[in-house]
Amino acid sequence: MGVRVGINGFGRTGRNYLRLVLKRAATAAGTPVEVVAVNDLTSQEALAHLLEYDSTYGVVARLPLG
Repeated sequence: MGVRVGINGFGRTGRNYLRLVLKRAATAAGTPVEVVAVNDLTSQEALAHLLEYDSTYGVVARLPLG
């Protein structure tokens, strides 16, 4: 049984947390974590762009919006 979480704010910390969850899901390490919501005032498209292209951590694979 996994853990369902919501991210409140998608600044540097929120984006890095989601990157960690995606990385752990790809390796199947630890307890499964399902991100069910992201709370932020910015549009989905802008948040996806900020996640995808990070100047420190590089590019992450494109994710479907929805």
